[in-house]
Amino acid sequence: MAYFDNGNEIFKQARRNHYAVGAYNTNNLEWTKALLQGAEETRTPLLIQVSTGAAKYMGGYKLVKDLVSDMMDSMNISVPVILNLDHGDYDSAVECIKLGYSSVMFDGHKLPTEENLAKTKEIIKMAHERGISVEAEIGKIGENQGAEGGELASVEDAKTFVAAGVDKLACGIGNIHGVYPAGWTGLNFQRLQEIAEAVPETPLVLHGGSGIPREQVEKAISLGIAKININTEFQLAFQGATRKYIEAGSDQDKDHKGYDPRKLLLPGTEAITDAMKEMISWMGTPSIDNQVKSAAFDRSSLNEE
Repeated sequence: MAYFDNGNEIFKQARRNHYAVGAYNTNNLEWTKALLQGAEETRTPLLIQVSTGAAKYMGGYKLVKDLVSDMMDSMNISVPVILNLDHGDYDSAVECIKLGYSSVMFDGHKLPTEENLAKTKEIIKMAHERGISVEAEIGKIGENQGAEGGELASVEDAKTFVAAGVDKLACGIGNIHGVYPAGWTGLNFQRLQEIAEAVPETPLVLHGGSGIPREQVEKAISLGIAKININTEFQLAFQGATRKYIEAGSDQDKDHKGYDPRKLLLPGTEAITDAMKEMISWMGTPSIDNQVKSAAFDRSSLNEE
């Protein structure tokens, strides 16, 4: 039976020791397999997450949970896996809490701050009663809306939401979801440092991690970023490998059934794992074997689903 970790100690250790753990979105069975494979091969903890759109595409939040859990069992995954709802609204967060996800992100940034905070507190209460971790967002992550990115998170909001009990905090610091536009002005390190100093024990989250120059990501990690969300980068890796397979005419090889979806999708699936392993190497994520020796993970605290 698969176990899900809530990730709280994993991310606290990451912040304290100035490295990051990747948070990777799944989009289908192949994506799930590729992510689990990368985590097992590197012996590093994995946060696998699903957005509302991907969950609808895949058949619902329950199907996603069952798929990840069953695949962990079939692949004999032995590293900690955190199952997270990514950018969920209130109803989605409640549903995933009841389903037994080990982590949820309630995204109330479009709400007035007071309402966002009130609903976040409700989610925290429901989640913490079940040992589930909660991530909140302050400021606004950009959506390909221009070189300036989204709305910067405020230091006061950071302190308020941490006081409310959030376990991880996503901050708008000029980051953008999707492909970064030409002329993007970069991350606002001054605001990140101000927030990090105001909430020194809380793991901070960098959304829109795909496409940010490596040196900027590394600097953000040094300032307190402990979780980095990745989706677009792996989508592009999958696309590139699949295009190469088709442009080479491999799908037209009828003698070897190159059109078989298992063969057609394999290059893209392997490209995700390869990209993930490379990213893990420079985020500095240590292997679980080393972490276990330092008692970073308490396996007895994991919830069995």
